Amino acid sequence: MAQSTPLSPRYRVLLAGLFSQLLCVGVARFAYTPLLPVMQQQTWLSDAQGGWLAALNYAGYMLGALVAASIHSIRLKDTLYRLTLLLAVLSTAGMALADSFWLWAGMRFVAGFSSSGAMLLASGLILHWLIQHRHRGELGIHFAGLGLGILLAALAVELMRWLALEWQAQWWGFAALAVALLVPAWRWLPRPAKPVEGGGGSRHQQASPPSRTFMRLMLAAYFCAGYGYVISATFIVAIVEREPLLAGAGNWTFALVGLAAAPAVMLWDLIARRIGYLGALICAMALQVVGIVLPALTDSLAGVLTSAVLYGGTFLGCVSLVLTMAGRLYPQSPARLMGRMTLAYGAAQIIAPALTGMLAEATGHYDTGLWLAGGFVALGAVLLAWLRRVDRTAQRLDAEAKAAPAG
Repeated sequence: MAQSTPLSPRYRVLLAGLFSQLLCVGVARFAYTPLLPVMQQQTWLSDAQGGWLAALNYAGYMLGALVAASIHSIRLKDTLYRLTLLLAVLSTAGMALADSFWLWAGMRFVAGFSSSGAMLLASGLILHWLIQHRHRGELGIHFAGLGLGILLAALAVELMRWLALEWQAQWWGFAALAVALLVPAWRWLPRPAKPVEGGGGSRHQQASPPSRTFMRLMLAAYFCAGYGYVISATFIVAIVEREPLLAGAGNWTFALVGLAAAPAVMLWDLIARRIGYLGALICAMALQVVGIVLPALTDSLAGVLTSAVLYGGTFLGCVSLVLTMAGRLYPQSPARLMGRMTLAYGAAQIIAPALTGMLAEATGHYDTGLWLAGGFVALGAVLLAWLRRVDRTAQRLDAEAKAAPAG
C-alpha cells in the first residue's frame, strides 16, 4: 500500500502563510467587496457609508502595521500573528450580528487589524524561517493566497447569491469558512526557535540600511500605490454592478482579479530578475494605471475584464516587490522596514475610500475617483523612475535582484 509523501517543512511553512492570507485577507478583508452591493441593496448602507467602513478597515490595518513595526521579539510577533487569526474569525462573524453601522465599523476595524497578521507578521515570520533555514527569501506561494482569497470571496458570494441567501446569512457562511482556514494557518507555521547566542543561521546577512533619498521617495511612491490599489479593491464590484449593461458581472470580475493576482508575485519576481526590483515595480505601476482608469473610459464587458486582469496582475506584485526589498535591506528583521512602508500604503488606504465614496455619492458615479487613483499611481511610477536614476541603494537592489540565484 503506497504511503503519501508528507509535505516538506518549507512547503508547510509557505502553505501556512497561504492559508493565513485566505483567512485574514481573503475572508476578513475581501469578503466585504462583493458583499458591499448586496448590503447596499438589502440595508440602508449608502456609498459614503460604504466608503467610511472601508476606510476604518484600513485604519485597523494601519494600527496593525504600527504594532508589527514596534515589536522586536520574534516570539511576540508569533503570538500576535496567532491572535490576528482569531480576530479574523471573530470580526467576520461579528458582521452578521446586527444591522448597525457602529457594529460594522468596529468589525471592519478589527478585520483590518487582523489582515496585518497575514500581510506583515506572517510574511516576516516566513522570511525569517526561510533565511534561518538557508532557503531563498521569496514569498510567491504565501502571497498567492491573497489572489486566491479574492477568488474565493467572489465565488462564495456568487454561490450564496444563487442560493438566495441574505446578507447576514452570507456573513455567517464566511465565518464558517474562516474557522476551517484557521486550522492550517495556525498549525503549519512553527513557533520560532529561541536564537542561539553567536549561532549560525543567517548571521552572515547583515542589515544594509537604505539611504534617506531612497526612504523618502519610496515612501511617497508607495503612498501613491496604496491610493490606487484601494479604490478598485473596495469598489470594483459596486462599479461594475452599477452599469446597466454589466449587472450581474461584478462578482465574476472580482473573481478574475483574484485569478490574475494568484500567480502575480511569482511572475513579478521573474521580471525583477531581468530588470531589477525598481524596474519591475515601475512596470507594474504603469500597467496598473491602465487597469484602474479603464472602467472610467468604457462600460464594455471586454474593457472591464481587461481592467480586472491588469489590476489583479499588478497590485500584489507591487506589494511583494516592496516587501522583498525590505527583506534584502534588513534580513534579520524585515518587519522593520515593512512596517514603515505599510504605514505609507495604509495612510492612502484610509483617505482614498472615504473620499471616493463621498465623490460617488455627490456625482452618482465612480469615474472621478478612478481618475484620481490612476493619477496617484502614475505619479508614484515617475517618482520611482527618478529614484532608480539617482540613488545608489535603488541601483544596488536592482543589481542584487538580477544576480540572485533562481533556486
